[in-house]
Amino acid sequence: MISPRAGEGDVNHSPRRRAWAAAHITGDSRALIERDSAAFLHQSISTPCLNAIKRAEGIWIEDVAGRRYMDFHGNNVHHIGYGHPRLKAAIAAQMDELPFAPRRFTCEPAVELAEKLAAIAPGDLTKVLFTTGGSDALEIGLKVARAATGRFKTISFWDSFHGAGFGAASVGGESLFRSGPIGPLLAGTEHVAPFACYRCPYGYPDLNGGPNLALCRMACASYLKYVLEHEGDVAAVIAEPARAVPFLPPPGYWQAVRDACHAHGTLLIFDEIPTGLGKTGRMFACEHDDVAPDILVMGKALGGGILPIAATLCRSDLDVAGDYAFGHYTHEKNPVTARAALTTIAIIEDEDLVENARRVGAMALDRMHAMKARHPLIGDVRGRGLLLGIDLVTDRVTKAPANDAAEAILYRAFDAGLSFKTTLGNVLTLTPPLIVTEAQMMRGLDIIEDAITAEERLT
Repeated sequence: MISPRAGEGDVNHSPRRRAWAAAHITGDSRALIERDSAAFLHQSISTPCLNAIKRAEGIWIEDVAGRRYMDFHGNNVHHIGYGHPRLKAAIAAQMDELPFAPRRFTCEPAVELAEKLAAIAPGDLTKVLFTTGGSDALEIGLKVARAATGRFKTISFWDSFHGAGFGAASVGGESLFRSGPIGPLLAGTEHVAPFACYRCPYGYPDLNGGPNLALCRMACASYLKYVLEHEGDVAAVIAEPARAVPFLPPPGYWQAVRDACHAHGTLLIFDEIPTGLGKTGRMFACEHDDVAPDILVMGKALGGGILPIAATLCRSDLDVAGDYAFGHYTHEKNPVTARAALTTIAIIEDEDLVENARRVGAMALDRMHAMKARHPLIGDVRGRGLLLGIDLVTDRVTKAPANDAAEAILYRAFDAGLSFKTTLGNVLTLTPPLIVTEAQMMRGLDIIEDAITAEERLT
């Protein structure tokens, strides 16, 4: 899937996409996609579907025609790979033992999961609520922040994504999810420009992909502090600790934001839905910056790529609204989804997958820097662990995004057996599962480099 920059239009209907589909999607695949289009409500970047798959196992997905792809996308749910045998066995056993718990009852797997998340989370995040999706979990965080502070305003970042619910879309920063016929959105949801050192929205030049702190003096953090000071009554700052584009914060950024939040009675909410459970080479992305939030939201990979479950983790002193219902979802304490999450965490720990993400990711980033030295189409490479990005440009001086080249490279990679996504139109974003081997990672980068080489020969 391609995630477009705001205002670019629906890339699912681009001429290149139509040409690729006409050449590759035939027979049973085309028939299933047409049935899908007839049955589901249409929406941008989801309709029409790219392809139809019939199998997902480990790092691989296989389409209806039998073509196999290494999946370096996976919507960040496949940390332990698809269909892990241990996870499937645990789910089956739990279904035999206790398949469901009505909401007003508790059960052992749900309590055990809450205790486990509190044990592995950064800081003092010891109070938990579960949901079936990250958008709902984020909105629980918003409700807790309002109740705890007595305020309703929030500050979040343009270009961010926090979910598709009204609250999540309101604090999100992508026009695709905020604009058009769905408004008006929540009041008081203010936005500021995000950190993005290579493409600094505040106009400061970077130093070969890194922040020029001596010049900018971290203007991105200073502006957020300014808004907090002048607004005075902000309930929460909501952000991804490492942006999924990806962009990484400059050194000291989150410490400065954390201090500003504390100074003004504002809570800090970290959205670790795509980055939590090891994606960046630490259990949580915020650990790289030695900053613990007041509220942490996680999801996606928590269900092991099989079942949907998300969680909102809060400081114990934020347990302030016992007379109200912030969640109370039907499947809030579902024993089967809780068991899936517990087993997923156990697999990550037992198979040392966080360390594997760190090690393989570091090797991949070294390779990407070498690719940048060879290819003028690459303006920047960045990442942490297995959250990696290759920023394509038509000119390294102007940094003009090479959107057409990115789309061409995406489809060349599909043809060679690699699936990933592009973000902001021109960034090749790679998020392989934590089980990826060195050889698989290098093979994926071989495919991408071959595709870049072919594209450069045309220009």
